[in-house]
Amino acid sequence: MWFFARDPVRDFPFELSPEPPEGSPPGPWVLHRGRKKATGSPVSIFVYDVKPCADEQTQVAKAAFKRLKTLRHPNILAYIDGLETEKCLHVVTEAVTPLGAYLKARVDAGGLKEQELSWGLHQIVKALSFLVNDCSLIHNNVCTAAVFVDRAGEWKLGGLDYMYSAQGNGGGPPRKGIPELEQYDPPELADSSGRVVKEKWSADMWRLGCLIWEVFNGPLPRAAALRNPGKIPKSLVPHYCELVGANPKVRPNPARFLQNCRAPGGFMNNRFVDTNLFLEEIQIKEPAEKQKFFQELSKSLDSFPEDFCRHKVLPQLLTAFEFGNAGAVVLTPLFKVGKFLSAEEYQQKIIPVVVKMFSSTDRAMRIRLLQQMEQFIQYLDEPTVNTQIFPHVVHGFLDTNPAIREQTVKSMLLLAPKLNETNLNVELMKHFARLQAKDEQGPIRCNTTVCLGKIGSYLSASTRHRVLTSAFSRATKDPFAPSRVAGVLGFAATHNLYSMNDCAHKILPVLCGLTVDPEKSVRDQAFRAIRSFLSKLESVSEDPTQLAEVEKDVHAAASSPGMGGAAASWAGWAVTGVSSLTSKLIRAHPTATPTEASAPPRPTPEGHPAPAPTPAPAPPTSSHWETQEEDKDAAEDSSAADRWDDEDWGSLEEAESVLAQQEDWSARGQAGQAGQVSHPEHKPPESDWSSWEVEGSWEQGWQEPSSPEPPPEGQAKAELARKKREERRREMEAKRAEKKAARGPMKLGARKLD
Repeated sequence: MWFFARDPVRDFPFELSPEPPEGSPPGPWVLHRGRKKATGSPVSIFVYDVKPCADEQTQVAKAAFKRLKTLRHPNILAYIDGLETEKCLHVVTEAVTPLGAYLKARVDAGGLKEQELSWGLHQIVKALSFLVNDCSLIHNNVCTAAVFVDRAGEWKLGGLDYMYSAQGNGGGPPRKGIPELEQYDPPELADSSGRVVKEKWSADMWRLGCLIWEVFNGPLPRAAALRNPGKIPKSLVPHYCELVGANPKVRPNPARFLQNCRAPGGFMNNRFVDTNLFLEEIQIKEPAEKQKFFQELSKSLDSFPEDFCRHKVLPQLLTAFEFGNAGAVVLTPLFKVGKFLSAEEYQQKIIPVVVKMFSSTDRAMRIRLLQQMEQFIQYLDEPTVNTQIFPHVVHGFLDTNPAIREQTVKSMLLLAPKLNETNLNVELMKHFARLQAKDEQGPIRCNTTVCLGKIGSYLSASTRHRVLTSAFSRATKDPFAPSRVAGVLGFAATHNLYSMNDCAHKILPVLCGLTVDPEKSVRDQAFRAIRSFLSKLESVSEDPTQLAEVEKDVHAAASSPGMGGAAASWAGWAVTGVSSLTSKLIRAHPTATPTEASAPPRPTPEGHPAPAPTPAPAPPTSSHWETQEEDKDAAEDSSAADRWDDEDWGSLEEAESVLAQQEDWSARGQAGQAGQVSHPEHKPPESDWSSWEVEGSWEQGWQEPSSPEPPPEGQAKAELARKKREERRREMEAKRAEKKAARGPMKLGARKLD
């Protein structure tokens, strides 16, 4: 029976990369790239091949193996695993690059910033301080070849081959026998008399001076070159001169050297070093300190190295959110660092955190997520959006905070292309109907209309037919002038989604009613839209064969994301502009109602007392549908089409009848506010769209658009019909004013929502 010996190298859980060695430092070890067989994660593998007649060198290699295995410090090369056989030694460490190769690569790419070098040297000095002051060990091999750099740009001290005890036990320093390393020895080692007074750290601090010289000036040709600082920064030169002084007694302790360089104006006193030191101690910092740190971090990330942001800052941000209760403050730096990640890394590291954040009840967290959604929406897949994000986002439609409601509406522009049939055509439309009909803030109602115009092409054909005409018609009756403008622009933005019959019988009658609107901006937009729709009707009338081409989108399926551009160009101004208006309005009138916040005062009709002003319109009821139209037959014919999924919109006539005196809004005029809202860069190319500037005030009340009157048979008959309509309108206004005066005031957020 045969027995075969197992090969320990083959069974080793790590394997060498087929790529050639990385350029090994002077000494017995050869550095290879490698990976863990089970996970494929990258590592570095130091290999020493045992040679005959090289017992002294083999003992040095084994001693280094033992030292690296037992020494644990953040600034010393991290040991992962090892293998020792009769033929070789394998030492597996974190994936690193020799400092010499790293510096050369960075110089070729544009060079290292001074702040990066300051932190790298800080780490090496801290490692020396640990060895000398805490472990009583002399490194005895500080040079460029003994320093390595990990993927985050952190400098690690290695090269432990010639380390010995500072207390004298275990013998003196081992012999190197390598000329490239012996040139870093201090001059006092050549004095064999033993009369030189020195400290235990003196030799290593001299070698630190050599390392500093090489970092800024390149390879050290000879010891005499140390007299010329060369490119060493001026703030570091005095401390460097202490290191390479001839008297070993005056060379500072590593801890003292760090203290000197961290003094005000010192080489290591900068924002980058401060940030790294805080991150190293973040687990023991107070919550208030962490909050302040993360708030200020975003300003500094642009000047920090990309590798540092990806591999050091990002893990700390994720940990702070997961276990440190950092909250919304980590979002801004998190998304800023996310820009450095690949799509795959973003999916693995950022998206799980974002999904979890959406389930948070913290309002600050929710509003920041909505504000910054544009930065991560492209990484979200449709199942994640529909099952894990949208159900949480829709809660914002019902929030009592107007800012959250507004941001929720605006976020739908990004989410709509990824929503499924039910969420988009049923759930979202239900919330939009409620907001447009019942929200207390005029700018939010306006943004709802604009958003609907932008996402109209994503809706199914049946939903478009049922929703768009009704929604935009309702917007044209809103007491807030920009909402009426948005309604007109909504029709224009979705003009290709209506049949010619709808254009003639439903849309043009509504637009014609706006040609006598009290606000000139509304009238201007109405005339432009009327001309556009009339042009389409006329072209089809001249050539009926064009009908199929003109109506090709009417029954088409929901469009792809790229087809929403028309709506964006028509109505983009409102979504970007109303935000500042909403915020200003909310601050000035935190409990304002739609009419208080948006409508200028209107003269009282003759013969009737002024209606009593009330803080909020009465909740609409289904019975109001019966009194909205003067012509009952026309109301019955259009009732099926003028609602969204049978949603009870209520009567916006009630809102316009409760007009209260304004403070800032009417005193300064809407022109000042609207000037912030208008964005000329969003004007359509074919016409010069007017801004929201409003001149004058409401001189007459708006009326429901009624069916077009037939040509009068006689002047007396037309005059009689006009008087009857005017009398009926006044009676309706008086009745509604009395009802509302009896209900009493309501507060923002106190309304019962369906």
